[in-house]
Amino acid sequence: MPTRLIHWITAGIVLWMLGLGVYMTNFVPDPLDQFALTQIHKSWGFVVFVLAVIRVVWMSFSRKRPGLPADTPRLQARVAKASHLILYVMLFLMPLSGWAMSAAAPLQDLLNIDNMVFDWFAMPDPWVPGVSWVEKLARGIHFWSSIVLSVTLFAHVGGAILHGFVIRDDVLRRMTFGRDRPALD
Repeated sequence: MPTRLIHWITAGIVLWMLGLGVYMTNFVPDPLDQFALTQIHKSWGFVVFVLAVIRVVWMSFSRKRPGLPADTPRLQARVAKASHLILYVMLFLMPLSGWAMSAAAPLQDLLNIDNMVFDWFAMPDPWVPGVSWVEKLARGIHFWSSIVLSVTLFAHVGGAILHGFVIRDDVLRRMTFGRDRPALD
């Protein structure tokens, strides 16, 4: 149960964060409004990172997760494994690259802005702020990671739908209601 709960909370936040990221960078012209949204985005990015850490720790100490059905084709099983690995890498890479980008931003140094998490505490800066090459590199990683994450999420959801409504095995049911629920016919 905790694994499913963490999964769905993380999924909801990640989907919202992807939408917020696109919205604030492409459709909000006012710099003050964009700054406020960026602060929200950074705070929720920290939450995603913490949830990813909790999930990995939980999974390392909990019983083994049920695998795919035995009759799953080998290529499909490899694609599923690869997509899960990519999702986990992105759950760490996206928040870390966002943190690096904002921590290295020359504007942060100029305006003396801390990377706050919900106005509760400031994130430490891993280097002296104002390192523009680090900001550019981290910005590129953050952007391309959002593309990779979006495509992988699309494939992940597509795979879940395939299992639930075409193959009609218990994979989607386990992800949503658990093993003990009857099949959705």
